[in-house]
Amino acid sequence: MSEFIEVMFRTILAFIMLFCAARLLGKQTISQMTYFDFIASITLGAIIANLSFNSSLKTHHMVFSFTWFVFVILLIAFISLKSRKARKFFAGDPTIVIQNGMILEHNMRKMRYTLDYLNQQLRGNDVFDIHEVLFAIVEINGTLTVLKKPQYRNVNKQDLSLQSSPEEVLPIELIMDGQIIHDNLTQNKLGKAWLESELQKRKLQLGEVVYAVLAANGKIYIDTYIDNISSPFDKEPSN
Repeated sequence: MSEFIEVMFRTILAFIMLFCAARLLGKQTISQMTYFDFIASITLGAIIANLSFNSSLKTHHMVFSFTWFVFVILLIAFISLKSRKARKFFAGDPTIVIQNGMILEHNMRKMRYTLDYLNQQLRGNDVFDIHEVLFAIVEINGTLTVLKKPQYRNVNKQDLSLQSSPEEVLPIELIMDGQIIHDNLTQNKLGKAWLESELQKRKLQLGEVVYAVLAANGKIYIDTYIDNISSPFDKEPSN
């Protein structure tokens, strides 16, 4: 029984350490991984996994190894902030794969980047014709950034010389999962009475609302638990 208790303790300790490290290292390590971030994440995962269940390894040795590796990651991140050469060494450089509608096969071969994957990434950027592309660049985190030729870009209000109302605030979440977010109301000088009156205008009770947000243009978006959709597209087929 003592072995199970030890594994439970080590697992909880591993989770706490990994959570603290993720908060310390920041969002970039967990969302947009470079070569170094990828290696760091795998190594941290391996250390944590061994800490969780490999009882043949001493706990304090694994804790020291994990702590030291996190320190090395932070040290390299600090060096990268101070040195552009270090950033290029650890993160790599963006690579152009399309220029003026022409695929740069040499650059693709260096990255082992296939045409199938290139087409997939282009479709993800709303591009179905390579001739529309002025530049396509594979960023250091593996994502594809696409700049279309001027004649294929979307028209915006500035192009049409149309006036647009300025938006200086972010959308404000008012209700989530049927609960009022009081902090957001207080920070934005909005009263609970005002929110309740907005619900009354729409003949809604608080318990009926899943999500409510005040958009930057002053309009309120409200989603209820009952959607009143007779044939939802995501309905599972019956067997």
